[in-house]
Amino acid sequence: MDNTTDGTWDTLPVKLNDGILQTLEELKFSHMTPVQSACIPLFMSNKDVAAEAVTGSGKTLAFVIPIIELLLKREEKLKKMQVGALVVTPTRELALQISEVMGQFIQKFPQFTQILLIGGTNPIEDVAKFKDQGANIVIATPGRLEDMFRRKGEGLDLAGSVKSLDVLVLDEADRLLDMGFEISLNTILGYLPKQRRTGLFSATQTQELEKLVRAGLRNPVRITVKEKGVAATSTQKTPSKLSNYYIVCRPEEKFNNLVAFLRQHKHEKNLVFFSTCACVDYYGRALETLIKKVTVHSIHGKMKTKRNKIFADFRALKSGILVCTDVMARGIDIPDVNWVLQYDPPSSASAFVHRCGRTARIGNLGNALVFLLPMEESYINFLSINQKCPLQKMSAVNDVVDVLPKVKALSLADRAMYDRGMRAFVSFVQAYAKHECSLIFRTKELDFAALARGFALLRLPKMPELKGKTLPDFVETTVDTDTIRYKDKNREKQRRKLLAELAEQREKGEEAFQQRKRNFVKNKSWSKQKNRKDRRKKNAAKRKRNEGSGSDVDNEDMKEILNDTRILKKLKKGQISEEDFEKQITRGPKSKHKKTEEGSGEEDV
Repeated sequence: MDNTTDGTWDTLPVKLNDGILQTLEELKFSHMTPVQSACIPLFMSNKDVAAEAVTGSGKTLAFVIPIIELLLKREEKLKKMQVGALVVTPTRELALQISEVMGQFIQKFPQFTQILLIGGTNPIEDVAKFKDQGANIVIATPGRLEDMFRRKGEGLDLAGSVKSLDVLVLDEADRLLDMGFEISLNTILGYLPKQRRTGLFSATQTQELEKLVRAGLRNPVRITVKEKGVAATSTQKTPSKLSNYYIVCRPEEKFNNLVAFLRQHKHEKNLVFFSTCACVDYYGRALETLIKKVTVHSIHGKMKTKRNKIFADFRALKSGILVCTDVMARGIDIPDVNWVLQYDPPSSASAFVHRCGRTARIGNLGNALVFLLPMEESYINFLSINQKCPLQKMSAVNDVVDVLPKVKALSLADRAMYDRGMRAFVSFVQAYAKHECSLIFRTKELDFAALARGFALLRLPKMPELKGKTLPDFVETTVDTDTIRYKDKNREKQRRKLLAELAEQREKGEEAFQQRKRNFVKNKSWSKQKNRKDRRKKNAAKRKRNEGSGSDVDNEDMKEILNDTRILKKLKKGQISEEDFEKQITRGPKSKHKKTEEGSGEEDV
């Protein structure tokens, strides 16, 4: 913690409770960080606080300590079911981490209880726990908290419990808005009393966050904490003790470089970021096989029940690899992370900063490395200007070997791995197309053949981005991919059953078979664009069937339909008699048939 400290705890203008000082001593927090020394006195003197500080600067203690101090100073002691403090944070991992820190401090204050309300657990159990034990401090994610407010019918009156609220903290507030929680936050704020202390903590300031500051805080004190050693004119957003590197390699060499790097740093703790959940599933499994004698964990947002355990297990490791998406990019404090590796650059420049911030936390040393394709190298200048985040080029990784044949062998040995590879490729291309820096990350300039080789694909998937493209530089496997089996016997049994049904349909009739095959492909498609295209085709075919005709309506028919519609409207308005209606309706087709019989050259549809 050298060079990031701002004095000892006894130098604060307000005196801390002895129990808090004792806990700080036990945790070996002898000195404050700048954000702590700035926020704690203001919070404790009943000021609203909007704090912006670089990631890894010790924001959690900056609100945990004031929460306990403010609750201790209440004139009327909190009862079992009265909530005095509420902390809202975007991810369950971050909520778990805050709960763990809070738990260490309230051990000295048994009069306070806390509850953790996050996704991935049974909400009915949460209701039962709250009713049984109560809670004075609630730490929650927005979705689960909003759900709890709506469970009055189950005997939980959370709206009544928060009437005693003294402190609200929105941690990683900018990320709360980025993740689409604005509606949930507004609903939650509607239940809370206006007379309260509020703290917003974030690493970046956005326009959306400014709106939230104006809506939720009363004359807030704004705090911006810069890194020591950074010039006053600079606004560097990454920790000063972070060494930030980049490496440029071709698509087919990218994964080989990653594996070589991880093998050389296998005794360290490393995070590897990918752009999509499907890429985490695929490359995580590949790394488990390729990096020997190292614990490899994978985590992403679509994991509902396993995430909490995986996160806890990795935090406890002294060395290992965590393959993840941006679900791990914000606020998460994992002890002693040596390297943050960004295999795929994130979809936004601000996310780049937050990923880097998983290392070099609280004044410790740390390293970050981003892998770029040759066409993406201008991203370095963009980050330097846009995010005040300078990077230096790393020398080539040593002892790089081609591991892609081994990845192909994994796909040939298990259809599940083959499926993961196809999904990963499609999801990567889709994510790439949505990148914030579309002038740098241009899908049209991607070398799809080299990219597919880099993914160790056996064949190319069917997707709109590859439609009409010929890729002679990509050589598909000679193996019939339909013959690749699942190692999981139940999955293979289901696949065989489906193939048998398709064969049976073929015998019954080609058209029925084709329809079933189309449905099968649609269900197994990983491209949303293709799904929409299939639906459009299906609807167009349905319209044609309803018209009772197999060909398009020509211009003459369209005129006839419009004319008949006008005549019908006249009849309904009483402008013509039924006899006139019959004459005018029958006249159109007769004249048309007559023209055809006379050889006018028009086709009778």
